[in-house]
Amino acid sequence: MQKTWLLLGFLCLTAFYSSAQTAEVWTLNRSVEYALEHNIDIRKNVLNERLAKLQLHQSQLSQIPSAALSGSYGKNLGRSIDPTSNQFINTNYDFAGLSGSSDVLLFGWFQKRNTIQANKYTLAAAQADYEQLQDDISLNVATAFLRILLAKENIAIAENQINFSVLQMEQTTAFVNVGRSPELELAQMESQVATDSANYYSALNNYQQAVLEMKALLNLDISDPYEPNSPDINNISTEELLKYQPDDIYEIAKNNFSGIKSLDLKIKASEKNVAARKGSLYPQLGMGYQVGTNYSSSLKDYSDIQITGSEPTGQYVNITGQNYPVYQPTFDFHSKTTPFFKQADNNLRHTFVLSLNIPLFNGWTARTSVKQAQIELENTQLDQERANNKLKQDIYTAYNEARTALQKYYAAQKAASAASRALNFAQKRYELGLMNAVELLTTQNNNFKAQSEAASGKYDLFFKLKVIDYYLGKKLSL
Repeated sequence: MQKTWLLLGFLCLTAFYSSAQTAEVWTLNRSVEYALEHNIDIRKNVLNERLAKLQLHQSQLSQIPSAALSGSYGKNLGRSIDPTSNQFINTNYDFAGLSGSSDVLLFGWFQKRNTIQANKYTLAAAQADYEQLQDDISLNVATAFLRILLAKENIAIAENQINFSVLQMEQTTAFVNVGRSPELELAQMESQVATDSANYYSALNNYQQAVLEMKALLNLDISDPYEPNSPDINNISTEELLKYQPDDIYEIAKNNFSGIKSLDLKIKASEKNVAARKGSLYPQLGMGYQVGTNYSSSLKDYSDIQITGSEPTGQYVNITGQNYPVYQPTFDFHSKTTPFFKQADNNLRHTFVLSLNIPLFNGWTARTSVKQAQIELENTQLDQERANNKLKQDIYTAYNEARTALQKYYAAQKAASAASRALNFAQKRYELGLMNAVELLTTQNNNFKAQSEAASGKYDLFFKLKVIDYYLGKKLSL
């Protein structure tokens, strides 16, 4: 039975540490940098920033006059109006047309300028949101990193517990063999080894689960190895906690927190949006220019014109009561369709237009748009007020939790030290036959619980202090 438990423990530990040794070691800084580059939320926020840049660029380009070109080609069959003479003809012909136009807003109550300013503030807000998300992801990575370290330390505590229980079981076996202890105590020791083994497996599962959560946060492939670097965090500095009060931390965070800056910028953007939409209530002055030309295959050029004779027209002129026939000359000539570019040049036309658009009635669409922008502004102002209140509340909560964690840490350290001494004394008393196995196991379990709580208290305090650093705008590191 003893060899079975020892072999089982050896195999478990060997499997765990062999996998840990082949895994690539990750520091907190490397984990944060990897998350900032690969985290899906970060990458999506980059897209939001790119969209804001495109929106700003588009609003800036809207100041440039708009221009358009159009062309047409067709074939006419049957009776129609000749585009070159504006007379009805029954001749089939081809036609083509080219035209261009350009429009520019001369004065529109600064709609475009206000829109550009609003988009500038929107882009700056998107960049601030990106910075805030980076800080939040960094804090989440630090939390996950500390959770892994705590789980890893709990594995070591569980391992020590198993080793201690196995030694106690071997000692109890020797006592039973010489008749010093009853077999009941050996069965209790074997039960304790089984319980400690279950605790070890539970600690190992917690570690693996914490690693999986970290991989998801980093957007790292689940099959890729991840082994955290284990820095020494036994010397915990409480300088920041003792140096600042919650109001001091709040003033620093309010001035430096990217999330608060983002809302300030969004309010400015909303104010500019209100001003831009108000411009649609007033007249707009614009200018336009148009140019065009056309071509028709019915237009001809004539050359080598010669009079070859005359012929009667069928009409007569009465002169002194006598009707005389009317003759018209007959010609010989060559003709060809006037070339395209010649027609385009001859038919070229230009038009300049100065326009004044006065909004009289559009179903209150413009006024409703202004009111919507004002409501959006008020909504953003409320978001800012809520964010400031939440930031202050979170800082007070974090500060109080850090102070509480500090007291719990000191208490847990004292309890762990006392439990360790108690176990040492209990083991000696058991060896001398002054304590039974049940009392020894109770002391042993109390020590295991105290050691676990001390480790948990240490990492909890360390994390709470890192949250204070987060609000102070300091870089998170171990």
